[in-house]
Amino acid sequence: MGLINETAYQYYNVSEKFTAATTGTGQTFTLTFDSLPASETEFRVYVAGVELDPANYSYASPIVTVSSSITTGQEVRVEFRDRKLGSYRYISIEDIVNNFMIAYVGNGKLIDDVKRSDIVFHCKRGIQEFSYDIHHVEKIQEIELGLSLCMPMPQDYVNYVRLSFVDTAGVENIITPARFTSKPSEAVSQDSDAEYLFTNDGELLSTDSVTNDRFSNFDTANLTGNLSEDDYYINQDYATQRAFHMGGRFGLNPETTTRNGFFVIDEESGKICFSSDLSGNIITLKYVSDGLGTDAEMKVHKFAEEAIYKHIAYNVVSTKLSAPEYIVNRYKKERRAAMRNAKLRLSNLKIGEIAQVMRGKSKHIKH
Repeated sequence: MGLINETAYQYYNVSEKFTAATTGTGQTFTLTFDSLPASETEFRVYVAGVELDPANYSYASPIVTVSSSITTGQEVRVEFRDRKLGSYRYISIEDIVNNFMIAYVGNGKLIDDVKRSDIVFHCKRGIQEFSYDIHHVEKIQEIELGLSLCMPMPQDYVNYVRLSFVDTAGVENIITPARFTSKPSEAVSQDSDAEYLFTNDGELLSTDSVTNDRFSNFDTANLTGNLSEDDYYINQDYATQRAFHMGGRFGLNPETTTRNGFFVIDEESGKICFSSDLSGNIITLKYVSDGLGTDAEMKVHKFAEEAIYKHIAYNVVSTKLSAPEYIVNRYKKERRAAMRNAKLRLSNLKIGEIAQVMRGKSKHIKH
């Protein structure tokens, strides 16, 4: 049997059509999607083009039961609400575990006996490591930056890839990380003599961070050199004045010479904060997830399918006391080779695209 069971209509229209064979209520319709919905909240039901109220149908996978009256010959359509396309590229964790049990576990095979839960554990760990190193589960979140100048890290955030603000043309402009400041996790409360203050229980008192306040109110033009033409220090020759005027026209630092603003990672509170000039802008955050956030995310690209099998095999064998060392080393090498191949496949290099970029390298630059 082939791996694709859906019709082209089902895939491209994310829906399935039926024709009522009789007239009456309580008619049932069996769904044949490759990936069945988990509950009735994931789809809508239409009868003769009219959407039914959810109270008029129920779902027990894979059967939809319509309680309202339907006439013979009427079209009944079940449509997914938010179904993602392109899932054929991936293999689910359930299929990975089943395939591994068939190919690697049993009498006369590499692994004579292993618990299914152990395979699931090593499979999830493999997905996590692959997400960091081989195929990033890269997501993009868009927000409007408010007056707080901070955005919370997404629920499944692991690390950022790029932060940008979107201009009026819809073009992303990369925001630079601010290495010249930080977000203190604690600001110690002190008295007029700079002595630490404590609670009655002897705990250190905290207060609002002065660093945060000053950075939020800082005019980044003084840092980037984006100054008006009548600025007093632009044409001054006094070294002391230029030294105090950080970011003046003389001796700009390429790292800070940007008009796109800056961001700071607040690891303690799980927020990403921005410079004041970005207030009110649309911000896009491209970030890496570990691939384990939801059940739908726990999948592996087919280019890395062999690598995940080798990863599971190596980790299962290496944890067995009775496994010979040469077998462990063999699967360690095979795992490394399979991961390298997967990384090359998923690098997605296209000869035509490379050639198009390289054509620009042959231009003569006139001085």
